[in-house]
Amino acid sequence: MSANFGHLKEISPELHRLGTLAERFFSEDANTSLIKSRQFGEYMVKEIAALSGVYDPTARETTNDLLRRLAMQQILPREVADIFHAIRKSGNEAAHSLANSPSEALSALKFCRALGVWYRRTYGRDPNFKPGPFVPPRASDDVDQATQAELAALRAQVREAEEKLAAAHASAEELAKARQAAEELARQASADSAVWEQTAIEMEANQAELARKLAELQKVAEAQPEQLQIEYKQAGLKAAINLELDERQTRRLIDVQLVDAGWEADSDNLTYQKGARPEDGRNLAIAEWPSDGGRADYALFVGLNCVGVIEAKRESVDVPSTLQQAERYARTVVLPPEQAHPQGPWKHGLDDPFRVPFVFATNGRPYVRQWLTKSGIWYRDVRRETNHAIAMTTWFSPKDLLDKLDTDVDTAAQGLAEESFGKGRMRPYQEDAIAAIENAIVAGQREILVSMATGTGKTRTAIALMYRLLKHKRFRRILFLVDRKALGKQTSDALETTEIEGMLNFAQIYKVAGLEKKVPEDEDQVQVATVQSLIARILNEPDPAKRPTPGTFDCIIVDEAHRGYTLDAELRESDLGFRNIDDYQSAYRQILDYFDAVKVALTATPALHTREIFGHPVFHYGYRQAVVEGYLCDHLPPKRITTALSEAGIHFEGGEEVEIIDRKTGQIDLFELPDEVSLDYDLADFNKRVYSESFNRIVCRAIATEIPPSKPGKTLIFAARDAHADDIVRLLIEELQEEYGKENVPHGMVTKITGNVDKADDLILKFKNDPYPKYVVTVDLLTTGVDVPSICNLVFVRRVKSRILYDQMIGRATRLCSAIGKEHFRIFDAVDLYAELQEMSDMRPVVVKPDITLGQLVTDLQSAETDDDKNWVAAQVIVRMRAMVKRMDAETRESFERHADEDPDLAVQRLSTRSGAELQEWLAAHPRAVELLERRPLRVEKNDGVVIAPHEDELLRIEEIFGKNTTPEDYITGFERFVRENMNQIPALIAATQRPRDLTRKELSELASLLDEKNYSEAMLRAAYGRARNADIAAHIIGFVRQAALGDPLIPYATRVDNAIRKIEESRQWTQKEKEWLRRIGRALKDKPVADPTLLDQGAFADKGGFNRISQEFDGELDEVLHALNEAIWASPAA
Repeated sequence: MSANFGHLKEISPELHRLGTLAERFFSEDANTSLIKSRQFGEYMVKEIAALSGVYDPTARETTNDLLRRLAMQQILPREVADIFHAIRKSGNEAAHSLANSPSEALSALKFCRALGVWYRRTYGRDPNFKPGPFVPPRASDDVDQATQAELAALRAQVREAEEKLAAAHASAEELAKARQAAEELARQASADSAVWEQTAIEMEANQAELARKLAELQKVAEAQPEQLQIEYKQAGLKAAINLELDERQTRRLIDVQLVDAGWEADSDNLTYQKGARPEDGRNLAIAEWPSDGGRADYALFVGLNCVGVIEAKRESVDVPSTLQQAERYARTVVLPPEQAHPQGPWKHGLDDPFRVPFVFATNGRPYVRQWLTKSGIWYRDVRRETNHAIAMTTWFSPKDLLDKLDTDVDTAAQGLAEESFGKGRMRPYQEDAIAAIENAIVAGQREILVSMATGTGKTRTAIALMYRLLKHKRFRRILFLVDRKALGKQTSDALETTEIEGMLNFAQIYKVAGLEKKVPEDEDQVQVATVQSLIARILNEPDPAKRPTPGTFDCIIVDEAHRGYTLDAELRESDLGFRNIDDYQSAYRQILDYFDAVKVALTATPALHTREIFGHPVFHYGYRQAVVEGYLCDHLPPKRITTALSEAGIHFEGGEEVEIIDRKTGQIDLFELPDEVSLDYDLADFNKRVYSESFNRIVCRAIATEIPPSKPGKTLIFAARDAHADDIVRLLIEELQEEYGKENVPHGMVTKITGNVDKADDLILKFKNDPYPKYVVTVDLLTTGVDVPSICNLVFVRRVKSRILYDQMIGRATRLCSAIGKEHFRIFDAVDLYAELQEMSDMRPVVVKPDITLGQLVTDLQSAETDDDKNWVAAQVIVRMRAMVKRMDAETRESFERHADEDPDLAVQRLSTRSGAELQEWLAAHPRAVELLERRPLRVEKNDGVVIAPHEDELLRIEEIFGKNTTPEDYITGFERFVRENMNQIPALIAATQRPRDLTRKELSELASLLDEKNYSEAMLRAAYGRARNADIAAHIIGFVRQAALGDPLIPYATRVDNAIRKIEESRQWTQKEKEWLRRIGRALKDKPVADPTLLDQGAFADKGGFNRISQEFDGELDEVLHALNEAIWASPAA
């Protein structure tokens, strides 16, 4: 009986035999012992896959492939997967070599023992299992001195264990285990290895039986409820957190990680005491390097130069406190002059300056963001006092550290500060954005968020930023991260066409790696990549040499950063015991954590979860600011399409027959409603839970009449789902043909573009550049990041609950398009979306909550250890139960009532007032409750079917809307009240009403943003005045403000500018040259209101030398002329 593996005999005889064989062969042949340890690991991986219902013997996966798959599926915790990899690598070397040492065999045995304990706690359903001390195997005479010493120390621990437990009054079970361990030691002296060799032969002959057993386990697992697999995962995670590895085992794991990163590492043999020294052309991690007063666990050498020291502790130790020890070694490490880095030492006023540039600390545990102090690889660049410690997911390669040493941060900061922007190359707000980002980088900020409205040139801004950062060598290589190939292609095209310096475009100055390149070459300075492709390269690439390293990119620009994130801030630190952190980690977050890079996030709509990662925006430029400054189009008041059904809803009486179509198969089934059950659907359910052909036809008829094909511009229609988009295409073609004749509606005029169509990217290009398609129906492919300036009409036939998604949809139509004379765009709203969302602000937080099943939450409740934890999870369980009760069908309700002896609504209401422990007791007493709650309702409504409504519909009206239940007169009254109440409080309103002479572009932007928060815009006010007061005047927003505050008459803005120029011209004698400049400035002011110096540093003015050069034409008085011009534009007629 083996004390180390005997506990496995009941739950897995095969693992017990393999572990015991590895142990027994140790004294005969270290190589054979290592091979048996590898087989132990391989078989355990297969058994775990089978127990989890994911084992497929026909797939012919290697153990490495299966390990990565189980880790990706979160069946294996990462720290457990690392131990499997360490055993696998040692075993592989043993199979190909006969020279492996007893110390490696002993290390593999200790790893197998740790895995066995983890397996027992997880799959043996014995989470509190306490093993006795590790019993070292009997050694042969030729074991090396170091291993003999380790074996002696382990034997001493076994003998002391019984005495310590007796003194501590331990349980009888613990005492028995300690006694068994001591007896095992005594028995080893007389063990007969021949018996074990015979057992090994039998084991090898039994492969077919093992395969049969694995197949049986797989079959049983497939039939088990999903909740059991969830419980296994939770138990595995908890057992992994409780894994105890000693410092020597931790070193073994770190050796493997360092070798994967490109270092030569072997903490048993590559040591200072055994004569290891740095060599030219080798990258060595030399163990036990001396320093004054101790030894560094590893010293990292690239060639002859020492570039870092590592301090490694056992798994349970906090990492940041260990980093301080590494810093001490970095100051006291013993290095002859030829081994010290030529840039050092780094003094910072210290008595003992740093002799190496980088320090590292680790305890071998994989990086977990919520458990930072107990996980990951912590490092600090000690060359600058202001550099803080950073946690990493994996080790730097030797090249990564050399590249870091080549980056001169101070020189780069000075260069950026000294170089101004070229006149007219960038819009003023783009220059402001770049300056804000550069200032944040210089200040040491590593996560930077920039918010710029859709259509304001985020990509152009990013390209100019990248050019400046690369030019001044602040970064070596920049990753431009997108979430869809279409956006990646768009960015690559922009890099090849955007002129930067002289006539050269960006891609001619700096080498760009496109989407197709897996790992950038040394000379590539920018790589465009999708999140999905990088995840595959980092997590799915079996060969470490082909993976990107953490230093591959030192800057990441995340485009459309509001997409893709999930909040791992949902977890509290104490929750880690019962919820796998990988459930919450989005793909973006893994990439951001993997690379040691400054991250710059670009978005039009910063959501709460985006700000959790990147902080508050260092720069914000909103849609309304861009409209006021003339860079984007405004929209007219939305037109609401109201039909009889949309106003009254759709109703089915009890006893009616209802047709339900399956979304996936298209099959239609007929259900008869029970007499007492009626169905009601309001407008929010249209095209999602209920489908009315008549309603959609009426909407398409309205689109056909309101947006004729002869009108310039394109139309984008948002449908609820892919099949609904097909219906809209069909109905719109029919209605267009009915209205304008078949000959005037050619093939391709109306097209669907969704993620399901073939070559969607090509269709997007046709939509952008060709006459057809003129009407495009989509679901969400075009909601973000695709640029089609000629879109003049948006039609909503689907509801969205996210303000962020809505703003992105609106952003598809905001771009200017002079080719078709586009001045504004229109919104047609068939589902009352605008009124529902218009009250939300530009920065409304939207939290993407992970989709956790009720079964998962119940498992969490069982695993929670403290009352606080139980109560916290119980609240989520009750919320989920309440939602599920609402959709129960009558039959399931009856089953629940029989099972629980009470109505489900009453049960949930009562349980909501109970503690977490009481809820857990109730669930244990009613084991079928969760299954009944999760049962799909008989009346199909949600994911698996849509009710077909045969009800006839008719168009009631198409009307402009100014807000929820708001008439044009109400809109004007609310605006006038807001202005009058705030005209003496808010600086932007004070400037517009009391000192227009000094009005600046910045104040105008602030005014626009302020009014937009209250849903007031120039286009909406014009329309409201036109409807309510029969005065459709093209006034400027400042004109509307002054009318509300001071009673100024509403005069078209262009007329105000013409009158002001005339007045200025008549005020004094001007030269002909000055008059020409005044008229040019007047023309520019019609597009870009407010005459301040920034106006003359853009466009054609910039080409003539900008404000400073033009001011010379006015004898240096141009600033005063601009002030006078502002005053003349906004002067009251009497003035």
